Amino acid sequence: MSVTIAPFGPFRAALGECPRWDDGVLWLMDCRKGLILSLDGQGTPTVRAEVPAPAGSFALRAAGGFVVALKEEVALIGPDGSHRIVGRISDSHANLRLNDGVVLPDGSFLTGTMHVFREAGEPPLGGIFRLAPDLSLRKVAPAVGVANWPCVGPDSRLYLADSAARIIVSHAIGADGTLSDPRPFADLAPLDSAPDGCCFDDQGGLWTALVHAGAVVRLDADGQVTQRIDLPVQHPAALCFGGEALDQMFVTSISDSGRLRADGPLDGAVLCVTGHGRRGLPARRFAG
Repeated sequence: MSVTIAPFGPFRAALGECPRWDDGVLWLMDCRKGLILSLDGQGTPTVRAEVPAPAGSFALRAAGGFVVALKEEVALIGPDGSHRIVGRISDSHANLRLNDGVVLPDGSFLTGTMHVFREAGEPPLGGIFRLAPDLSLRKVAPAVGVANWPCVGPDSRLYLADSAARIIVSHAIGADGTLSDPRPFADLAPLDSAPDGCCFDDQGGLWTALVHAGAVVRLDADGQVTQRIDLPVQHPAALCFGGEALDQMFVTSISDSGRLRADGPLDGAVLCVTGHGRRGLPARRFAG
């Protein structure tokens, strides 16, 4: 197996997150700048929407436009560019904001908070929230320190990274989206990194970006590393599979998140990784 890594176009992000391959286009967000962008087959970027920064995550809507997790609100952006706030979390704090999100199999949008710069022993504010297709927003699980990139595994459980604790935990998903039965899945502390963005391949392997270690790793069903790819960036943030056969891996990275900074020639770039021998799964769109 010969892995090839190359920058995918000229774009450089401050905080590159939320890569999604949809209908032949790579979508992503620069959360620090509040930009939702698409990259064509050559990696040429086009700004598709601007939102108040810092933003947490977004997903495409089946009806067109986007659902976006802002600092403490969830908004819809219509195909015409119109903005509509559809939900607000109950907590508010200067160091609290919504972070990563994902579309669940039922078409709802799940997003969680990050509460940074807490004192020792101070519990995090926020929680894990579900925006249903009927646009009702409710809290479905307690807060973790930094909720990153929830994703649903082949066992139909939700896998959620808590980057502050450097762990990934799986949860049962109730019919109403409530999370329960938390089970430890993987401890990334021995790899000297927190887990960041995650996704599953079509064989059930969970991939995560090692945001402090300049690599991505694949974890098997027991949470053990089966594959590691070192990258030419200091802080990879998130990843997805794309390309016509879903056999290309796209990795976003950080040049200045406000807490993490790097100034290498590819820091902030989107990387295209091939030759890893894996394929991904199609992206979902929000049904609301």
